[in-house]
Formats: sequence, C-alpha cells, structure tokens
Amino acid sequence: MGYVVFHLDKSPGNESAMTDHIERKVIHPNVDPKRIHLNKELVEFPDGVKDRTEAIQHRLDTAGLKRQIGKNQVKVIRVMISGSPEDMKRIEGEGKLDDWCRDNMDYLKKAFGEDNLVAATLHMDETTPHIHASIVPIVTGERRQKKPRKKQQEDNQALKPNEEQKPKRTYKKKDPNRPRLCVDDVMAREKLIEYQDTYAEAMVKYGLERGVKGSDARHITLTEHYRNQTIESNNLQINIKQLLAVEEAKRQRIEELKQKEQEAKLKSIQAEEQKQQKESELKKTEESLDQVKGQLKTEEFKNKAADVGSNIIEGIGSLVGTSKVKRQQQEIESLKQEKYELQQDIEGLTQTISRERSERQQETMRLKAEIHKIHDWLPDTPTLIKWGEYCQKIGFSNAQAKDLINMRLVQFSGELYSSEHNQRFTATDAEVRFDRGTEKPTGFRLLLNGVSLTQWFRQKYDEFREALGIKPKQRPEVGRSKGLGI
Repeated sequence: MGYVVFHLDKSPGNESAMTDHIERKVIHPNVDPKRIHLNKELVEFPDGVKDRTEAIQHRLDTAGLKRQIGKNQVKVIRVMISGSPEDMKRIEGEGKLDDWCRDNMDYLKKAFGEDNLVAATLHMDETTPHIHASIVPIVTGERRQKKPRKKQQEDNQALKPNEEQKPKRTYKKKDPNRPRLCVDDVMAREKLIEYQDTYAEAMVKYGLERGVKGSDARHITLTEHYRNQTIESNNLQINIKQLLAVEEAKRQRIEELKQKEQEAKLKSIQAEEQKQQKESELKKTEESLDQVKGQLKTEEFKNKAADVGSNIIEGIGSLVGTSKVKRQQQEIESLKQEKYELQQDIEGLTQTISRERSERQQETMRLKAEIHKIHDWLPDTPTLIKWGEYCQKIGFSNAQAKDLINMRLVQFSGELYSSEHNQRFTATDAEVRFDRGTEKPTGFRLLLNGVSLTQWFRQKYDEFREALGIKPKQRPEVGRSKGLGI
C-alpha cells in the first residue's frame, strides 16, 4: 500500500501569489500547459466572488467575528492532499479519481466545517494529481486551556490541604458559541495527529495508509520549492520591455538636459553681446562728452560773464551726460548679473548631466547584465517576444498574445491576417496554442485547431477560391516554414 499525503501549512500573509499559482494565472516550470484544462474547481464560490483570495476575505467578512483581526493572525490554512505518485496514477487509471475527490471534500467539510472550506482545486497538470484546499480557521466553543507550567504544578502539589489559598478573581465569561478566528485551536498538536489518523482511515479503500508516526521526513512547501528557482524566470518578456523603457527614459532625460544646457549657453552669449554693445555705447558717450567739453573750453569767451556762461553750459552737459552714463552702467551691471546667473545654471546643468550620464552608464551595464543573463538562462525569450509581436500583428489581442507565449490555450473568434495571401480569414471558436517543435529544440509552432497556422491559412484560401469556382492548386505536403517557424 502507498501512503497518504495530508499537509497543513499556515499562510504567512498575502495570498495573491498562491492564488495566481493555484488558478494558473502564473505558469511555473513544473506545470504542463497542455494539461491545464484537466484541472477542476471542487468548491463553488459565492455570488460576486471571483477567486480564492476573495473567497477567503468573504468568509472572514460574513462569519460574524466580533474582534478585529490582528495583523499577525493566520487567516487561512493551506492544505495539500495527495498520495504516493504510483498510487495516484493507479487511482486515476482505475477511474476512481472523481470518487477520491468527493471523499476528500467530505472529509474536509467534516473535519473543519463546510463554511470554512472556501476553495479547493484538483491539479492534473503536474507530475502527481493533488488537491490544494483552503481552510479559514474559524471556530466556536470553549478556548483551549493552556497547561500549567511545571513550576506552578509543583507549587500546587506542595500546598498542604489545610493551607489557605487566595481566592482567584472572576471575570465575566464570554459566549462560548461566539465565532472566533483561531488557528491554534485548529492546528494544535493533538489535532494534527488526529487529522493524520482519521484521514488515513478515510483513504484505506483507495489502498493508501498513514505514514510512519514520528518520522523525520519533512515536507517541502510550494513556496520553498519555487524560492529555490530563479526569480528572473517570471514574465521575462515583460521584464525586458520594462528594462528597455527605463533605459529610454534615461536617454530622453539626458537629451533634455543637453537641450537646456545649449539654451543656457545661447542666453549667456547673447548677454555677453549685449554687455559689449552697452560698453561700446558707454565709450562713445564718454568720448562725445569729452568732445563737447573741449569745444566749450576753446570758445572765445574770455570775460568772466562768458566764463560763467560756459561753466553753466558745461554743468548742464555734464549733468545730462552723467545721467546717461549711470543708466548705461546700471544696464551693464544688470547684464553682468544675468551672465553670472546663466553661468551658474550652466555649471549646475553640466553637473546634472554628468551625474545622469554616470547613472545611465551604470544602469546600462546592469541592464546588459540582466539581458545577458536572460539570454543565457532562458534562450527562448527573444523568440517568444517575436512570436508575441507576430500574434498581435495578425489579429490577436495583447492579452491573447501574452497567454499564447506563456503556453496557454486560447479560444479565439475573429479575423486573422495572412501576409502570404494579403487577406483576412475568419476563425470561430478556434483553439489556438503554441507547440514546441521536435525538429529543433528552440523551435515553436503556432497551432490552430491542431494544424499549423500556415496550413490553416492555405486551407482557408483554397476554400475561398473554390467558392469562386477556381480549382485550388496542388501543393506539396506542408512542413515547417522558415522565419518564425509556422
């Protein structure tokens, strides 16, 4: 007889990642995409609940809990149910897998409460059939009494019968039937032993028995399993595009800074030209004043009255000239200040550009290392990106293209464009998927209803010509084409 597998694991917090794995929103390397359609949901979600994460929260919201749920409280227990691989294959081969699933659901409802069983999924797309179940640990009844410590037990035993004991304080007891969230009650040590015993009894009819009690064998959780794999393998085509987008944003930022530097330099040159122009005008003004003063001094006004008149005229000219000179000097000082500020801006921009260039070089080196690692570890990634772009080009939506290159089956209805025939052809409820070719390890084929897309296009074209009364041409057997491999 083989052994049962009944593993319970406390959830550490957010369940989004586990939900994505169980519901195959994210495909891990150990999953066979061709068998995903064989998976089954064994628990129906309430109205308005769309996935496992929402089902957990729905149970918590509707259970009638009075106390606020703490941040560190366990909200769900993950249960993984299976058996020895050869025995599970035997059960499947004998056609008893549905009965096995039904008995497992009955056991979980009886052991944990039907309302607490919020989700259960049968996975058939991995090596061994197994069930992922989710239990919200909501209980009623009296709380478990903690065992007194050894020292307290000894003190209690040491008390003589006639010794007076201090009366204990009494508190108002809470309603024992009030629902509460308590994983410790559900996963107490004696409870875990009871689960293993009773579950094994329920599975005896399938040729499965309990494992050895006290065994040192340790179950590796799914989280631990995937933690040992490289994180870079998740959604690589998206990561590459994001990395390239970051690099492009850096480049555009440097271009903007260069443009601002050029504008600042131009303003500085213009300010310098205006300064030189003002200085030239000041020099001409001073020369004109000197000339006027010289002419006034050479006038033939020798008498005192004439001298007085000359002094008055010179004074007037000096006042006028001085006012103009001061104004021009102020303009020059203003231009000098503007030039200084522009030079400061230029220095600041130069430093910013140097810093941005250094950061961009570091980021570029990091991106190149990331891309090199992706090409080295996952050489199919560039090919799959090209396939995704090709799928979008011929008529698939972005989401459908993403599903296809992740090896998911896509149901498609709509028009697809054939560049060979320069024509669109209609597909209705077609099953489309990628298939890794056998002729070349890194080759892929895009199959529509089991045939290559190229062959499907040609069949549609022949049907179109036949409808027009044109006899289709005889073609050799369709093989793998060059290019993208369709």
